[in-house]
Amino acid sequence: MDSLPILTTEIMIIMLIVVFAVFLFATELLRVDVTAMLIMTLLGLLSYLPGLDELLTRDVLFSGFSSNAVISIIGVMILGGGLDKSGVMERVAWAILRYGGKTEKQIVSLIAGTVAVISSFMQNVGAAALYLPVVSRISSRTKLPMSRLVMPMGFCAILGGTMTLVASSPLIMLNDLIDNANRHLDADQAMQHFDLFSVTPVGIALVASGLAFFVFFGKSVLPVGETVSASRRTGTTRYMRSLHGIRAAVREIEVPEGSSLTGMEIDDVQTKYDIRIVASSYAGKVLVSPPVEIPIAAPATLAVIAQPDKLRAFINICGLRLRPKLREFRHLLARSIAGVVEILVPPDSHVIGQTAKICIFA
Repeated sequence: MDSLPILTTEIMIIMLIVVFAVFLFATELLRVDVTAMLIMTLLGLLSYLPGLDELLTRDVLFSGFSSNAVISIIGVMILGGGLDKSGVMERVAWAILRYGGKTEKQIVSLIAGTVAVISSFMQNVGAAALYLPVVSRISSRTKLPMSRLVMPMGFCAILGGTMTLVASSPLIMLNDLIDNANRHLDADQAMQHFDLFSVTPVGIALVASGLAFFVFFGKSVLPVGETVSASRRTGTTRYMRSLHGIRAAVREIEVPEGSSLTGMEIDDVQTKYDIRIVASSYAGKVLVSPPVEIPIAAPATLAVIAQPDKLRAFINICGLRLRPKLREFRHLLARSIAGVVEILVPPDSHVIGQTAKICIFA
């Protein structure tokens, strides 16, 4: 029987560092990425101390960045950020509201199913985090408790991570371990790698089972939550109306051919009719916060902020058409990427005494 390994100084130091790392990860005293960099730096500095040359060879200190798992996770995080900033998730929310109906089973199925598909190509936590604003918006519009939408979304995000190799960090790491193991095995005994879609059949079965469970048994197992009443909701529109008396809702207006607005500059229109044009669309060219000196062409579409009486007068005088809801600007002016802000002018600001071209309607 081989003797047990001797408890050396290097082993004790590594064990202490591991305990310290677990403590930081568990307590979250520092951000996870800061903790990881701190542990790596600590190992590198300790290897320079006399007598600890064997603790860590300096040529492998940064070798973790060559791991497929690390690079894949970094790439997935970048992909998730791109999906969020580009407004893709906002479009998904609109599609669910448009085609999902208002019944709980249909909405839960669409939310959980789309999250599962998204999480199959990115990390589960990232997919769930991206979808939280979508679920919140759907909950407020459909009057469904958010707690009954979040739980199916979370579980299906986990199950969706089993459909491809990209979203499964353990399988990516297992591929790296297979590489290391194959170096010590004969060619006929070498283990085969997992391909991108090797686990897809199992993942699809798991996702389908999870969806079926929440559709058929969700009514009895999901938590019962309270919908947020209209009086308790907060948002930019309500805040601006209650504090400043400003109707900050954006309305979409069609400018037909032959309208009296044709050829007028945006600044002149805003001053004459006491409105604010926040976006314009003409001949396929869309401008958000368009320059005030450009003329209005027709046919075009304008996104306008105005008081109801002034908006009605503007539409009647100029022969315009008011759309019941945003259609052309619904993604560009979505609350997740656009909105109204307050700006504080300090006493020593250089704008004091200058003429403001942006009108605020009280």
